[in-house]
Amino acid sequence: MRAHPIALSALTTALLMGCGGSSDAALPQLSAATPAPLQSCATLATSLALPGTRITSAEQVPEGPLALQGVTTQAPAHCLVKGKMKERTGPVDGASYAIGFEMRLPVAWNGRFLHQANGGLDGSVVTALGSVSGAAPVAPGLVQGFAVLSSDAGHGAPTPFFGVDPQARLDYGYQAVGTLTPMAKNLIKIAYGKAPDRSYLAGCSNGGRHAMVGASRYADQYDGILAGNPGFHLPKAATTQLWKAQQYAKVSTKDATTGLPDLNTAVSPAEFKLIGSKIVAKCDALDGVADGQVNDVAACQAAFNLQTDVPTCTGARDGSCITSEQKSVLASIFAGPRNSKGEALYTGTWFDPGIAGANFASWHFGSPATRDAGAVAFIFTSPPSTVAAFTAIPGMQYALNFSMETDYPKMFATTAQYAESPWSYMTPPNEADLSALKNRGAKMIVFHGVADGVFSPMDTAHWMDRLQANHSGKADAFARLFLVPGMNHCSGGPATDQFDMLAPLVAWVEQGKAPDSVTAKARGTGANVVNAELPASWSANRTRPLCVYPKVARYNGTGDVESAGSFSCR
Repeated sequence: MRAHPIALSALTTALLMGCGGSSDAALPQLSAATPAPLQSCATLATSLALPGTRITSAEQVPEGPLALQGVTTQAPAHCLVKGKMKERTGPVDGASYAIGFEMRLPVAWNGRFLHQANGGLDGSVVTALGSVSGAAPVAPGLVQGFAVLSSDAGHGAPTPFFGVDPQARLDYGYQAVGTLTPMAKNLIKIAYGKAPDRSYLAGCSNGGRHAMVGASRYADQYDGILAGNPGFHLPKAATTQLWKAQQYAKVSTKDATTGLPDLNTAVSPAEFKLIGSKIVAKCDALDGVADGQVNDVAACQAAFNLQTDVPTCTGARDGSCITSEQKSVLASIFAGPRNSKGEALYTGTWFDPGIAGANFASWHFGSPATRDAGAVAFIFTSPPSTVAAFTAIPGMQYALNFSMETDYPKMFATTAQYAESPWSYMTPPNEADLSALKNRGAKMIVFHGVADGVFSPMDTAHWMDRLQANHSGKADAFARLFLVPGMNHCSGGPATDQFDMLAPLVAWVEQGKAPDSVTAKARGTGANVVNAELPASWSANRTRPLCVYPKVARYNGTGDVESAGSFSCR
């Protein structure tokens, strides 16, 4: 099997960076934020006088437990403010629209503002706790003392039908961030008697996309950007999900009721586990130690061969082999889609043991007929579908009918009514040029799970390569990428997926301490949320350094293999 292009890409970047990385002494150093106490809460409902803004409530919340996505965190005493911006009636569907938001303003404030960018289709004002990195984080932004903002990005339900409204599309893409930011800073100034000293924008998945778009469009507003598993090419990723369904359908059995392919039968959990084990067998020791974890992803793509390293079935599928047809489908999916001209339509992805994770399979099998079909039909196509036309057929049928030749290009289209294309409003403009961010001393951290089932980590690595090339090999002076081996989409998989990148980002922005590595923990027995997919051979408390791309965590040759201290980024 020939070396994957990422191996060459990483080598090129390593040469650009040199052994010790690059620096730029001319970059400005931003000063540190200073704390301030909350001056008012109840009066905030009447104190903010901004056009098109309505504060609906402001109430004091005592110190105590705050639940978010199954995790309970002890939150500090704070003021909870809720409101709406730009309330209107949609001209196309007659529905009510607004940018809904909440802010949580701690009584003991650290002087910083955190814009919590949320995931998926947005549509819900998620609790503004500031949980923006790693799985089941132990130090969310609110706990660290940030004033935190959360919003629904301009529509009130997590369904794709808002895509028929031209303005709601733009708000979802980027304009909600631009609308909310000055409001939030003004509200903070009223609440504390001063505006935030430093402002941060952070999120994972679509929230990571919001963050990357913000790094391009709102570099003058934010001092630190944290983007996790970013869907910064989301329209291409979503259409690729539909294409994946078409590939898996070739090796799926049909549902007895609907007659449509049951994608869950294409590759069973046991078969994905088999493939993951063969990846471990070929690649585990490439980082200097056999510990059940593959850190050297570039070398692994050259070492692992799906065709020869995984047994081919000669009889029934029993989990000990996969068929030649399955191999053909998987090879195509990992290589990524191409059109009839041979042009790549989205970046492929890597072979990593994390493909055995349940989250990886759910994105491949469950997502195309549900969230991706609707998102493509209404948000990433111009003009969008109608509700009547879309609901007339099952989502799986929409996925199977989607044409990468004639439907895919509609993400770049405009009409008189939809004057900005989905590609334009969803992606960061000039994504390889972050001069505005760099020149004002702002910083950016990106992290991505190597076994993400929807957004290609390879795509993110290639973006980092382009950023480096465009900034003369010195992009790491203001932007750094951390790959998380084994991790699925934002969390999960056989990985050390619990980490805090917000505090290192603050230290980089405000103290000039560039992070060369970030320590990540496994979530074994005793963790606030236990990861059931950790291999039995791992310590429940395993730690590993996450390294600045393209460096790899390599074993030092001595020391406890369960400890991050026994590894170095090289």
